[in-house]
Amino acid sequence: MSEGIGAADPVLPDGATRDAFLGGAVIALQPGRGRHRSGLDAVMLAATLAADATGTVVDLGAGSGVAGFCVAARAPAVRVVLVDNDPVVLDLARQALTLPDNAAFADRVGVVEADIVGPERTREAAGLTRAMADTVIMNPPFREEGRVRASPNEARAAAHVLSDEDLDRWMRTAVTLLRSGGGLSVVWPGERLAALLGALAGRFGGISVLPLHPTADAPALRVLVTAMKGSRAPLRLLPGRVLHEVDGAFCAWARAVLREGAGIDMAGR
Repeated sequence: MSEGIGAADPVLPDGATRDAFLGGAVIALQPGRGRHRSGLDAVMLAATLAADATGTVVDLGAGSGVAGFCVAARAPAVRVVLVDNDPVVLDLARQALTLPDNAAFADRVGVVEADIVGPERTREAAGLTRAMADTVIMNPPFREEGRVRASPNEARAAAHVLSDEDLDRWMRTAVTLLRSGGGLSVVWPGERLAALLGALAGRFGGISVLPLHPTADAPALRVLVTAMKGSRAPLRLLPGRVLHEVDGAFCAWARAVLREGAGIDMAGR
Protein backbone atom coordinates (compact mmCIF):
# COMPACT_ATOMS: atom_id res chain seq x y z
CA MET A 1 0.00 0.00 0.00
CA SER A 2 1.56 3.26 -1.11
CA GLU A 3 1.07 6.25 1.16
CA GLY A 4 3.13 8.93 -0.57
CA ILE A 5 5.94 10.90 1.02
CA GLY A 6 5.27 13.05 4.03
CA ALA A 7 6.88 16.43 4.66
CA ALA A 8 8.77 15.12 7.69
CA ASP A 9 10.23 12.15 5.87
CA PRO A 10 13.80 11.97 4.51
CA VAL A 11 14.44 13.42 1.07
CA LEU A 12 13.93 10.54 -1.36
CA PRO A 13 14.67 9.94 -5.05
CA ASP A 14 11.98 10.86 -7.55
CA GLY A 15 9.25 8.23 -7.68
CA ALA A 16 10.13 6.65 -4.32
CA THR A 17 7.18 5.70 -2.16
CA ARG A 18 6.37 5.16 1.49
CA ASP A 19 4.66 1.77 1.75
CA ALA A 20 2.89 0.19 4.72
CA PHE A 21 3.11 -3.52 5.55
CA LEU A 22 1.64 -5.67 8.34
CA GLY A 23 -1.18 -3.23 8.87
CA GLY A 24 1.22 -0.31 9.34
CA ALA A 25 3.59 -2.07 11.78
CA VAL A 26 6.27 -1.70 9.08
CA ILE A 27 6.91 1.31 6.84
CA ALA A 28 9.28 0.81 3.92
CA LEU A 29 10.71 3.40 1.56
CA GLN A 30 10.86 1.83 -1.88
CA PRO A 31 12.31 2.92 -5.21
CA GLY A 32 10.14 3.92 -8.12
CA ARG A 33 10.42 2.50 -11.61
CA GLY A 34 13.67 0.85 -12.61
CA ARG A 35 14.30 -1.22 -9.48
CA HIS A 36 12.60 -4.12 -7.78
CA ARG A 37 9.74 -3.29 -5.42
CA SER A 38 8.75 -5.76 -2.71
CA GLY A 39 5.23 -6.87 -1.93
CA LEU A 40 3.41 -10.10 -1.11
CA ASP A 41 6.45 -12.36 -1.64
CA ALA A 42 8.50 -10.52 0.97
CA VAL A 43 5.76 -10.62 3.61
CA MET A 44 5.08 -14.31 3.02
CA LEU A 45 8.79 -15.04 3.30
CA ALA A 46 9.01 -13.22 6.64
CA ALA A 47 6.01 -15.17 7.93
CA THR A 48 7.92 -18.47 7.69
CA LEU A 49 9.82 -17.48 10.84
CA ALA A 50 8.09 -18.02 14.16
CA ALA A 51 7.27 -14.97 16.27
CA ASP A 52 9.40 -16.44 19.07
CA ALA A 53 12.48 -16.86 16.85
CA THR A 54 15.79 -15.75 18.33
CA GLY A 55 19.32 -15.00 17.18
CA THR A 56 20.58 -13.36 14.00
CA VAL A 57 18.60 -13.39 10.75
CA VAL A 58 20.49 -12.48 7.56
CA ASP A 59 18.33 -11.28 4.66
CA LEU A 60 20.26 -11.92 1.43
CA GLY A 61 19.21 -9.71 -1.46
CA ALA A 62 17.25 -7.56 0.97
CA GLY A 63 16.55 -4.66 -1.38
CA SER A 64 14.93 -1.84 0.56
CA GLY A 65 14.38 -4.15 3.53
CA VAL A 66 10.72 -5.19 3.44
CA ALA A 67 11.18 -8.87 4.34
CA GLY A 68 13.80 -8.14 6.98
CA PHE A 69 11.72 -5.36 8.50
CA CYS A 70 8.71 -7.68 8.68
CA VAL A 71 10.83 -10.34 10.42
CA ALA A 72 12.06 -7.80 12.97
CA ALA A 73 8.53 -6.49 13.58
CA ARG A 74 7.08 -9.99 14.05
CA ALA A 75 9.93 -11.50 16.10
CA PRO A 76 11.07 -9.08 18.82
CA ALA A 77 13.99 -11.27 19.96
CA VAL A 78 15.86 -11.37 16.63
CA ARG A 79 18.53 -9.16 15.15
CA VAL A 80 18.29 -8.71 11.37
CA VAL A 81 21.10 -7.97 8.91
CA LEU A 82 20.04 -6.69 5.47
CA VAL A 83 22.47 -7.57 2.67
CA ASP A 84 22.40 -6.23 -0.88
CA ASN A 85 24.84 -4.94 -3.48
CA ASP A 86 22.70 -1.99 -4.58
CA PRO A 87 23.60 1.17 -2.63
CA VAL A 88 20.44 2.97 -3.77
CA VAL A 89 17.99 0.54 -2.19
CA LEU A 90 20.16 0.12 0.89
CA ASP A 91 20.14 3.88 1.40
CA LEU A 92 16.33 3.75 1.34
CA ALA A 93 16.45 1.00 3.96
CA ARG A 94 18.71 3.09 6.17
CA GLN A 95 16.40 6.08 5.82
CA ALA A 96 13.36 3.95 6.65
CA LEU A 97 15.05 2.86 9.87
CA THR A 98 15.11 6.51 10.99
CA LEU A 99 11.32 6.83 10.71
CA PRO A 100 9.41 6.95 14.02
CA ASP A 101 7.01 4.35 12.56
CA ASN A 102 9.80 1.76 12.66
CA ALA A 103 11.20 2.65 16.08
CA ALA A 104 10.00 -0.62 17.61
CA PHE A 105 12.58 -2.62 15.65
CA ALA A 106 15.03 -0.16 14.08
CA ASP A 107 17.79 -0.71 16.64
CA ARG A 108 17.77 -4.45 15.83
CA VAL A 109 18.35 -4.05 12.08
CA GLY A 110 21.73 -3.55 10.43
CA VAL A 111 22.57 -2.86 6.78
CA VAL A 112 25.52 -4.33 4.86
CA GLU A 113 26.49 -3.60 1.26
CA ALA A 114 28.08 -6.73 -0.20
CA ASP A 115 28.08 -8.90 -3.31
CA ILE A 116 26.32 -12.17 -2.48
CA VAL A 117 28.04 -14.06 -5.31
CA GLY A 118 31.44 -12.39 -4.93
CA PRO A 119 34.53 -13.61 -3.06
CA GLU A 120 33.95 -14.66 0.54
CA ARG A 121 36.83 -12.46 1.73
CA THR A 122 35.04 -9.32 0.55
CA ARG A 123 31.89 -10.30 2.42
CA GLU A 124 33.92 -11.03 5.53
CA ALA A 125 35.52 -7.59 5.26
CA ALA A 126 32.00 -6.13 5.23
CA GLY A 127 31.15 -8.00 8.44
CA LEU A 128 29.51 -11.14 7.06
CA THR A 129 31.43 -13.84 8.86
CA ARG A 130 31.15 -17.61 8.84
CA ALA A 131 28.43 -19.16 11.04
CA MET A 132 27.13 -15.74 12.12
CA ALA A 133 23.47 -16.47 11.30
CA ASP A 134 20.83 -18.56 12.99
CA THR A 135 18.57 -18.07 9.98
CA VAL A 136 19.03 -16.88 6.41
CA ILE A 137 16.07 -15.65 4.40
CA MET A 138 16.13 -14.85 0.70
CA ASN A 139 13.96 -13.79 -2.20
CA PRO A 140 16.55 -14.28 -4.96
CA PRO A 141 16.20 -12.99 -8.51
CA PHE A 142 13.66 -15.44 -9.84
CA ARG A 143 13.63 -15.49 -13.63
CA GLU A 144 15.77 -18.01 -15.43
CA GLU A 145 18.51 -16.46 -17.56
CA GLY A 146 17.58 -16.72 -21.23
CA ARG A 147 13.91 -17.55 -20.63
CA VAL A 148 12.70 -13.94 -20.52
CA ARG A 149 13.84 -10.64 -21.91
CA ALA A 150 15.80 -8.86 -19.22
CA SER A 151 14.93 -5.28 -18.43
CA PRO A 152 17.10 -2.72 -20.25
CA ASN A 153 17.59 -1.13 -16.85
CA GLU A 154 20.66 -2.81 -15.33
CA ALA A 155 19.50 -2.55 -11.72
CA ARG A 156 16.07 -3.98 -12.49
CA ALA A 157 17.53 -6.79 -14.59
CA ALA A 158 19.90 -7.76 -11.79
CA ALA A 159 16.94 -7.98 -9.40
CA HIS A 160 14.94 -10.33 -11.62
CA VAL A 161 17.27 -12.62 -13.61
CA LEU A 162 19.39 -15.39 -12.09
CA SER A 163 21.26 -18.27 -13.72
CA ASP A 164 21.38 -21.70 -12.10
CA GLU A 165 25.10 -21.13 -11.52
CA ASP A 166 24.45 -17.94 -9.58
CA LEU A 167 21.63 -19.61 -7.63
CA ASP A 168 24.19 -22.21 -6.54
CA ARG A 169 26.46 -19.36 -5.42
CA TRP A 170 23.63 -17.83 -3.37
CA MET A 171 23.21 -21.16 -1.59
CA ARG A 172 26.96 -21.46 -1.08
CA THR A 173 26.92 -18.06 0.63
CA ALA A 174 23.89 -18.98 2.74
CA VAL A 175 25.41 -22.21 4.02
CA THR A 176 28.66 -20.38 4.84
CA LEU A 177 26.85 -17.74 6.89
CA LEU A 178 24.69 -20.23 8.80
CA ARG A 179 25.68 -21.96 11.99
CA SER A 180 25.36 -25.75 12.09
CA GLY A 181 21.66 -26.60 12.21
CA GLY A 182 20.68 -23.09 11.14
CA GLY A 183 17.56 -22.52 9.08
CA LEU A 184 16.97 -21.23 5.55
CA SER A 185 13.75 -19.72 4.18
CA VAL A 186 13.25 -18.97 0.47
CA VAL A 187 10.37 -17.68 -1.64
CA TRP A 188 10.70 -18.93 -5.20
CA PRO A 189 8.75 -19.48 -8.45
CA GLY A 190 6.96 -22.80 -8.60
CA GLU A 191 8.12 -23.44 -12.17
CA ARG A 192 11.78 -23.31 -11.10
CA LEU A 193 11.46 -25.51 -8.01
CA ALA A 194 13.74 -28.17 -9.52
CA ALA A 195 16.59 -25.66 -9.83
CA LEU A 196 16.20 -24.59 -6.20
CA LEU A 197 16.14 -28.17 -4.91
CA GLY A 198 19.27 -28.87 -6.94
CA ALA A 199 21.07 -25.93 -5.33
CA LEU A 200 20.00 -27.10 -1.85
CA ALA A 201 21.18 -30.67 -2.39
CA GLY A 202 24.21 -31.66 -0.34
CA ARG A 203 23.97 -28.53 1.79
CA PHE A 204 20.52 -28.59 3.35
CA GLY A 205 18.01 -31.19 4.47
CA GLY A 206 14.70 -31.20 6.30
CA ILE A 207 13.30 -29.34 3.31
CA SER A 208 9.65 -28.28 3.43
CA VAL A 209 7.91 -26.99 0.30
CA LEU A 210 4.65 -25.04 0.58
CA PRO A 211 2.96 -24.21 -2.76
CA LEU A 212 1.08 -20.90 -2.96
CA HIS A 213 -1.76 -20.91 -5.50
CA PRO A 214 -3.23 -17.60 -6.68
CA THR A 215 -6.66 -19.28 -6.97
CA ALA A 216 -7.95 -22.75 -6.17
CA ASP A 217 -7.79 -23.94 -9.79
CA ALA A 218 -4.44 -22.35 -10.73
CA PRO A 219 -0.92 -23.78 -10.58
CA ALA A 220 1.30 -22.59 -7.75
CA LEU A 221 3.15 -19.50 -9.00
CA ARG A 222 5.26 -19.34 -5.84
CA VAL A 223 6.57 -21.80 -3.29
CA LEU A 224 7.84 -21.16 0.20
CA VAL A 225 10.78 -23.42 1.02
CA THR A 226 12.46 -23.93 4.38
CA ALA A 227 15.48 -26.12 5.09
CA MET A 228 18.11 -26.83 7.73
CA LYS A 229 21.87 -26.76 7.26
CA GLY A 230 23.33 -30.25 7.49
CA SER A 231 20.02 -32.02 8.16
CA ARG A 232 19.37 -35.49 6.70
CA ALA A 233 15.62 -35.38 7.21
CA PRO A 234 13.57 -36.10 4.07
CA LEU A 235 11.80 -33.53 1.93
CA ARG A 236 8.16 -32.78 2.72
CA LEU A 237 5.69 -31.40 0.19
CA LEU A 238 3.06 -29.58 2.27
CA PRO A 239 -0.58 -29.08 1.28
CA GLY A 240 -0.79 -25.99 -0.90
CA ARG A 241 -2.50 -22.79 0.18
CA VAL A 242 -4.80 -20.63 -1.92
CA LEU A 243 -4.26 -16.87 -1.79
CA HIS A 244 -7.47 -15.49 -3.31
CA GLU A 245 -11.20 -16.18 -3.07
CA VAL A 246 -13.34 -16.45 -6.20
CA ASP A 247 -14.14 -12.72 -5.96
CA GLY A 248 -10.42 -11.83 -5.93
CA ALA A 249 -10.23 -10.94 -2.24
CA PHE A 250 -7.46 -12.48 -0.16
CA CYS A 251 -8.41 -15.60 1.75
CA ALA A 252 -8.67 -15.21 5.53
CA TRP A 253 -5.31 -16.85 6.25
CA ALA A 254 -3.53 -14.62 3.70
CA ARG A 255 -5.15 -11.47 5.12
CA ALA A 256 -3.94 -12.47 8.57
CA VAL A 257 -0.38 -12.87 7.30
CA LEU A 258 -0.31 -9.70 5.21
CA ARG A 259 -2.14 -7.34 7.56
CA GLU A 260 -1.86 -8.80 11.05
CA GLY A 261 1.58 -10.37 11.04
CA ALA A 262 0.37 -13.95 11.42
CA GLY A 263 2.90 -16.70 10.84
CA ILE A 264 2.93 -19.60 8.37
CA ASP A 265 3.44 -23.04 9.88
CA MET A 266 6.11 -24.75 7.77
CA ALA A 267 6.18 -27.80 10.05
CA GLY A 268 3.09 -29.22 8.36
CA ARG A 269 1.22 -29.82 11.58
